[in-house]
Amino acid sequence: MEKQFSLQSFNTFGVEAKANYFAEVNSIEELIQTLQLYSSTNLQILFLGGGSNILFTKDFEGVVIKLNLKGISEEILNDNEVLVTAKAGENWHEFVLHCLNKNYGGLENLSLIPGNVGTSPMQNIGAYGTEIKDVFVSCKVLNRETGELKVFDLEKCRFGYRDSIFKQEEKGKYVILEVSFKLTTQQHTIKTEYGVIKTELHNLGIENPTIQDVSKAVINIRQSKLPDPKELGNAGSFFKNPTIPLFQFEDLKLKFENIQGYPNGDFVKVPAGWLIEQCGWKGRQIGNVASHKLQALVIINATGNATGKEIFDFSTEIINSVKEKYGIELEREVNII
Repeated sequence: MEKQFSLQSFNTFGVEAKANYFAEVNSIEELIQTLQLYSSTNLQILFLGGGSNILFTKDFEGVVIKLNLKGISEEILNDNEVLVTAKAGENWHEFVLHCLNKNYGGLENLSLIPGNVGTSPMQNIGAYGTEIKDVFVSCKVLNRETGELKVFDLEKCRFGYRDSIFKQEEKGKYVILEVSFKLTTQQHTIKTEYGVIKTELHNLGIENPTIQDVSKAVINIRQSKLPDPKELGNAGSFFKNPTIPLFQFEDLKLKFENIQGYPNGDFVKVPAGWLIEQCGWKGRQIGNVASHKLQALVIINATGNATGKEIFDFSTEIINSVKEKYGIELEREVNII
């Protein structure tokens, strides 16, 4: 246990913030002991994974617990399916590569997403036509108050767009310890419906892609558009893509003919990056903070010296700008502390 611990190297924005108390746990037993240690205090507890979806706007007055639970196991279910379980502290992208090396399909479109396995169900991470819920079986969790172990299956997690029960009514109640996925071993479903993936596969000269080819294409696309947090502090996509009623979209289309949208029943998903870019934010910098020059959806710590409050204020300016022009209120995808 350490006091007044700097969290700068534990968040991908690279902003300075201190934790009043900081502990790293490497097993469930250590986690339970640490929780018991602080159960009688009124100190707030924050669990930290890869630090890729969090923005510290101030010092954290309570206890930060870094989850380092590691390990991957598997169980063959049948000729074409395998159950793969990864502990919460496993790096997400390294876990995806591990599965691809074994020719396990289902996660390839989620390559290079930052963060750890344990946080993946919280916001139902997704990219290029795939979401966690498509291959998710269950996750084992620990009740923070009672110390009871529980299993949440697909239905119990109530996954939505970048959403789950862990961000709604059960927020803060459980710690995710491990996650299980059902993946394919032979008859893979190749998802290449996104135009950018098709284009990248064409550029690579690949006509009949394997799951490894799709992963390579996704990695190339993400690397071409998204800055490496080790070089430019960021948390990937800062905002969710807003979903608006169809009638609202049709009204906007009368005024903005080129507005982009992806219909889904009575609703339309509008790309947040497009809205932000149309409001003139792409590549724009204010002080130490900027919207990335290649992807307006990504806010960066441009100088390396930004504070969390500066980044938060910058995001507020973007939200206000988009709302004023389009009447759409963007929602932050990043957790604000």
